[in-house]
Formats: sequence, C-alpha cells, structure tokens
Amino acid sequence: MPEIIDLDEHSSLFGAPLSRLHLQEDEEIEEGENEEFEGGEDEEEEERESDLPVTLGFVEKPKNPISLLRQFFPCKAGGAPAWLDPINLPYGNSTLCGFCGVPLQFLIQVYAPISEKESTFHRSLFVFMCTSMECLRKDQAAQRREEVGVQSRRSVKVFRCQLPRANPFYSNEPPRYDGKDAPLSGGAALCYWCTTWKGEKICGSCRKAHYCSEKHQVLHWRAGHKIECRQISTASQASHPAGAQAKLSPRIPNEAANSSLWEEYEIVNDDESAYDEVDRKEENYESSLVTIGNTTEHLKSLLDKFEGDEDKKHWASFQERIARAPDQVIRYCRDVKAEPLWPGIRGQPSKADIPNCSFCHGPRYFEFQVLSPLLYYFQVSNDSDSLDWATIAVYTCAASCEASTSYCEEFAWE
Repeated sequence: MPEIIDLDEHSSLFGAPLSRLHLQEDEEIEEGENEEFEGGEDEEEEERESDLPVTLGFVEKPKNPISLLRQFFPCKAGGAPAWLDPINLPYGNSTLCGFCGVPLQFLIQVYAPISEKESTFHRSLFVFMCTSMECLRKDQAAQRREEVGVQSRRSVKVFRCQLPRANPFYSNEPPRYDGKDAPLSGGAALCYWCTTWKGEKICGSCRKAHYCSEKHQVLHWRAGHKIECRQISTASQASHPAGAQAKLSPRIPNEAANSSLWEEYEIVNDDESAYDEVDRKEENYESSLVTIGNTTEHLKSLLDKFEGDEDKKHWASFQERIARAPDQVIRYCRDVKAEPLWPGIRGQPSKADIPNCSFCHGPRYFEFQVLSPLLYYFQVSNDSDSLDWATIAVYTCAASCEASTSYCEEFAWE
C-alpha cells in the first residue's frame, strides 16, 4: 500500500454540501432567566418543561436527494454531513473518538438559526459518534465520574457552526428550488472513504484520492482502491494526449466509498402539541412506521437496569410522552427553562455536570435530544454489543457566541 501524504492545510477542491428546515426560533436570554436556571426545585422544573412548546423531528426518505445539499440548509440524519462552512472544517483529534482513535461517524444535523442575532442568521448543529458500543459505555462512565471543566475523552461530539446572512458561501437570498441554486464557493476536499472529514492526506501512489486519516486510506485500499490506484498509475505512465490526466472513477457528489455509513434521511418537523390528544395514542401507534415493539426495543433493554418504583414510574412517564408520536427521533426546545425528557432518574446530569462554553465561558443550556428510534431507521441490530442509547441530550452555548473557529464544540450527555 502506498504511503499517505499530508497536504497543506489550505489545499481544497471545488464543490461541497449543506442545510434547510427551520426548527423553533430562539428567544433572548435575560439575566434573570439565567438566575432562575441555576435555582428552583426539581418539581418546578418538570412543570415548567412540560408547558414549553417542543418541536419534534421525524425522518423521511428524501424525495429528491439534491434537497439535502448544503445550499438548501437541510436537517438530515445519516449519510455525510452537509457542512455549513464547507472549508474550515473540524480537524485533528476533534474528528476522532477519544477512546479508540477511529474517525467519528456522522449521526445527525439540525438547522436552527437564531433570528435575533446577525451572526446566527444561518446556524447548524452537527452530531457525530463512534459506532463502537464499548466506546460509548466508556464515555458514559467517564461523564459520571469526571470533574466539571475537565476536558474528557468523548465518543460523541457536537459542533456548532453559524454564519451571518452576508457570507462568502451562500447568496443573501433564500433558495428558489428552481434547479439553479448553487453555493457561491466550493469546499474543502473531503475524505474519499467517508466524505465526512477534510481530506488532508492523499494517496502517495495515484495522488488523486484524499483521506482524513490513515485508517480510512487502509479501508479504501482494501475495498478496491488498490486495483484502481494501479490502473491510474499505469495510465499515467503511458502516453497521453497533451494535458490529459488519469482520474478516479466518477462518483455521485458526496457519495462515500464506505458503504457502512448510516442511511441518509431528511428530517421534517412538527409541533408536539399536534399529538397531545390522548385518544389519538392508539391511532398514532397503528399508523406509525415504527411499530410499538420496534420503537421501544432499544429502550426496553434499559428497563432491566432500573431499580425501585421511582425509576419505573419515571420510565412509564417517558413512555407515555413518546407514545404520542412514536416515530419521533428529535425533541427540540431552545429555551432557558427547557430540560430533556429522561427515561429514568439515574444517569441524569446535574447542572454542575454541564460545562460552560469553552469559548466565551458562559453557561450552556439544553437545546435538543436525539432519541433511540433513529437506530431502528439506521437498521442497527439490538445485540448486546450493538450501538444503543436511550437519548443523547445536546447542550449549547446560551449566547451562541462567536469564536475564532468556524466549528465550536458543544456538549452532549448520553
């Protein structure tokens, strides 16, 4: 196998991807609200949270995959991310699992602009995770024993990216969906294997294929690039018309060579209040794409871990709330008083467990959570060693601050 060569960090290719769907807009965070977040009893918090409007996200097969490209600002799950800033991507250790060192896989992205700030006219949140359940268990155990503020190793990472309306990547005007929409500029060369992370390395033989890591170069080599690479090298040594160049086999834009990426879906949203009628519960189950058994199959494994009546009571409440719309994969509520919907008492973070923003050092608040039915759509098995979670709660900077980096890492609690 040829060596892998580091590229200059400014090397790039033209052409990349991005986002659409608007979730609930933000309200300004007042100083008094910050104080209220710090105090209050648990019962008061539960009462406040239940009264807040929640936006639910559901996955659908995209009617037109082009609608998930970056110039349409999508919400999506699976496949490869539609990077908001297509050039200044996360790099180095931030792209790797903190336990096994393997590049993280794209899980989901949410387009959630904040209208009150010019700098957040476009705003997307990206969630990545390691596909190893062993790493997720280590991550969960580490979260529950580490001191606040200590930079821990993570198997689940969240990045926030935001842009003003006037920016070098997109038009000031909204997409027209007339077949002519296009970004104003190209993006960085992406890894040929995962099409997720920046391809800062190239194949040392053909010098055509880009990779984010040596790990992905090895996987691509074994999956068939070994043959293709030799064909390119042979063709390059043969006589060609002036200016001709050997090329990799053409592929669909943003299509990864890695066939094990999770299937790509569009995320559509609806207000939870539309599902509040109790007498619609059975109807929702019957019409659901995810049956009762499939919806809770990944969650049921957690029930055995619950001890005592309080945990089971909490579980029943969680089940009842989810049952209103069993296909939901996201619950979104960006409000200073919002809290995730937890399946049990144990494993919930305290306010002290949520670290402050690494950039402005202000507080982070809950913004959305990813639910386990997404695993059903990704066709993840329910074996003991398969990836599994009850919920992934995402906490973001309350001020959605500007930073010197395009992608600010936020915080997830599993």
